[in-house]
Amino acid sequence: MTEPVIGPSSEVLMHFDLKLEDGSAADSTRVNKKPAKLVMGDGSLTPNFEACLLGLKEGDKKSFTLAPEDAFGQPNPDNVHHMDRSRFSQDIEEGMIMAFAQPDGSEVPGIIRSTAGTSVTVDFNHPLAGQTVIFDVEILSVTEPQA
Repeated sequence: MTEPVIGPSSEVLMHFDLKLEDGSAADSTRVNKKPAKLVMGDGSLTPNFEACLLGLKEGDKKSFTLAPEDAFGQPNPDNVHHMDRSRFSQDIEEGMIMAFAQPDGSEVPGIIRSTAGTSVTVDFNHPLAGQTVIFDVEILSVTEPQA
């Protein structure tokens, strides 16, 4: 029996380490020893990221560099909002990441960029938007969806 390779609809269990170009660590599934589970083609990854995973199989390790538009996108100025200080119950400081409730009940993270008088600037872009990132992946398992 041949080992399954990652295809367009595979379910993949993998560890990854995400680094910035300067080598600083941005994220890693190894910290909490919880591998990431993803389904190819479900829209959670950019097409270019998925293309880097296609053809890999269990036990494979690979490193690839993604430009901002292939990873977390470029920062969008429309995702930066100015809010009234009265909307914040706690002390806030620049650089803090907070969860903001959406009308549908979900939450989205926002980064406090600045506070001035009664105005607070909140950036809802992904923290890694605009960054070139390096992914080191280790494929733990590949399963095909049951027909």
